[in-house]
Amino acid sequence: MQIGLRVAAALPGSLYSSRMTLERIEIDPPGTPAGSVIWLHGLGADGHDFEPVVDQLDLDVPLRFVFPHAPVRPVTINGGAEMRAWYDIDPRAPLAGARDIDASAETVAALVADENARGTPTGRVVLAGFSQGGVVALQLGLSSRERFAGIMALSTYVHDHEHLLERVSFESVDVPIFMAHGLMDPMIPIARAVTSREALAALNYRVEWREYGMGHQVCHQELVDIARWLNACYQT
Repeated sequence: MQIGLRVAAALPGSLYSSRMTLERIEIDPPGTPAGSVIWLHGLGADGHDFEPVVDQLDLDVPLRFVFPHAPVRPVTINGGAEMRAWYDIDPRAPLAGARDIDASAETVAALVADENARGTPTGRVVLAGFSQGGVVALQLGLSSRERFAGIMALSTYVHDHEHLLERVSFESVDVPIFMAHGLMDPMIPIARAVTSREALAALNYRVEWREYGMGHQVCHQELVDIARWLNACYQT
């Protein structure tokens, strides 16, 4: 599918104007989009990380893609070095990033509000994320009072899965979820993702699970599966 104009943008969030505004890359299809995909990158990357993926997706519907840049912050696990990150990671306190995750979810919610203002309802927005970005996508998508078209969680996990029931919303109970992970992921062991999948399944979420012979990355077959899943999200 032909891809339209790519632009960098920093538009004010219509519902969260007092919060941080995320700079982002926007990729518009020719014609009117059938929906939007907000795709969050991983630790130390930026919105450009998944920009090339759009041209590799065999989509049946025209979709608008939004790739925000996470703010720059010190990251404890990397010796306090400053880099783009959705939340801090402290190996001595695995749950310490909760406040950062909530704040990042709020800033992404402002991007959703921008898509609403453009004429795309939340029910036509897919939240996607890789690694850290997937944690935030799950956090927002599962707690939102408006149902999303889907949640794509790549090489990632549910933060504090033991208390997931306390955070999920009734509106999210039937949202389609795509989870994919590498069997040889050295950054986030697949066992952590499997535990997250089981926590979601225990709450009756519909999880499509895929695993691949790869590390902490995205492979060709995964992109094929992502395109198929996205097409299914926008069939109606």
